[in-house]
Amino acid sequence: MNMKLNKTFYRIFLIVSFIGVNALIVSGISAVLSYLNSGADRTSMLHLEVAMEEVYLPKMVWNGLENPGRPMEQQTLSELEKDYMSAWHVRNIAYMKNDPYGIEDFYTDSARVRLYEQIDLNKKGGNWFKSTTLAHHPELDFYSQDGTLVVLTDRDVEQYKEVYEKETLLYRQKDTLSYQVMLLLEDGFWRIRHLKALNEPVKLTSQKRFDSEIDMGFLNKIKGVNYYPQASPWDTFGKKFDSVNIENDFERIREMGLNTIRVFIQYEDFGKANVPFKKLLLLQKMLDLAAKNKLKVMVTLFDFYGDYDITNWTLTQRHAEAIVEAVKDHPALLAWDIKNEPDLDFDSRGRERVLSWLGMMLEKVKQWDPVHPVTVGWSSPEAGKELSAKVDFVSFHYYRKPEEFLQAYNQLREAVPGKTLVLQEYGFSSYSGIWNAFRGGEEEQAVYYATMQASLEQNEIPFLFWGLHDFKKIPTSVVGRLPWRKERQKYFGVFTQHGTTKPAYSYLSVKE
Repeated sequence: MNMKLNKTFYRIFLIVSFIGVNALIVSGISAVLSYLNSGADRTSMLHLEVAMEEVYLPKMVWNGLENPGRPMEQQTLSELEKDYMSAWHVRNIAYMKNDPYGIEDFYTDSARVRLYEQIDLNKKGGNWFKSTTLAHHPELDFYSQDGTLVVLTDRDVEQYKEVYEKETLLYRQKDTLSYQVMLLLEDGFWRIRHLKALNEPVKLTSQKRFDSEIDMGFLNKIKGVNYYPQASPWDTFGKKFDSVNIENDFERIREMGLNTIRVFIQYEDFGKANVPFKKLLLLQKMLDLAAKNKLKVMVTLFDFYGDYDITNWTLTQRHAEAIVEAVKDHPALLAWDIKNEPDLDFDSRGRERVLSWLGMMLEKVKQWDPVHPVTVGWSSPEAGKELSAKVDFVSFHYYRKPEEFLQAYNQLREAVPGKTLVLQEYGFSSYSGIWNAFRGGEEEQAVYYATMQASLEQNEIPFLFWGLHDFKKIPTSVVGRLPWRKERQKYFGVFTQHGTTKPAYSYLSVKE
């Protein structure tokens, strides 16, 4: 009996082994065929842990594809673009890590020599640098009859670089250069054979900015509120988007005599660099409802974003560009706010790094939309001095004692003469529970607004208070897990959780 069982198990083992070996052989053959058909996976050739599309997406606009010889095929153009951008990306990574690994995949033998020499020189000097390119404007000069050689001129390549000695940042540099580029088709991939900077002037494009008299005139008359729907605080454009409730809110806001709302776009919620079309439709729908109720909208492009590293600039650029291009012509749009309270990241991320990113983004938004004014939402009057020459108007927040407001405001007024100042956020929580030692309350909130509104009206200061509703729940990502912070944040509204008005409502309702 045991012998029969052993023979049975032995036969089963042989059959299973046979099937397993054949499965491995078939799998191996499939992998080889896939490799031969596709020319190998492009991400793996980059020798990087993350796909290039997730870390490097510069703007690429062809100036011309006319070629007297062979016409450029669309598939070839797509492959050429991808390999050419990959070559820049690999070059950036190699200089950052001082490691040539991956260079050979996108550069020919002769082109590698200079790259290797630069890497060796950096190693000896203890130097390395981060770099990125934000825009490329190639023009096809030549495409060979056999389809293996391309010559192009890449004009006005916008480049940013940070040079380091060990861990010390030595300097930052911005260049706009043009390049003569030769690429060869080898092993199914386009490799750079020649890359030479050209000594030609940069094309300066001048765009008419917004009508300062009209737009700045309205900015000076802003009377508004920072807006989140009550059912979905800090998630305006999520699954709970409800146009009926939003329109009801806008009717309430208009009944208060207010004329402006400020809304927030969160980087990850809006798909990072690849903004979903559905999100843009929801933003457009909100703007439609605002226009219907005669409200203007200030859009904050980045909220809950804190990575200002130069290697991610192309991703944030794609994020902002998609949003700006989608709604820049909407009649309800008033202005763009680049980032909510970026100065709070100075200590953790580095002041100069944050300011560099903001400066770049200010320039880009003004290019994409030359009509609407652009600002930055600083967390305090003192921070409002930052980048004052680059913003169209200065926005600042204030959550300190109302009796001290005018002093802080006047100091900022002296520091940035000639700029419109907007009090973009201010408010007072009516929470009076255990985590506030049962102090405060709705009456104290009313006293706060009575003092603030008197100062704002007397000095004709435009404002957007925080906020319309009390909320039942506050996301942990907003203020953390500490109960005294979460509870306080729930009660900044002038409407209670049940929709009734608080005493502060009377001070925030303004005459037309």
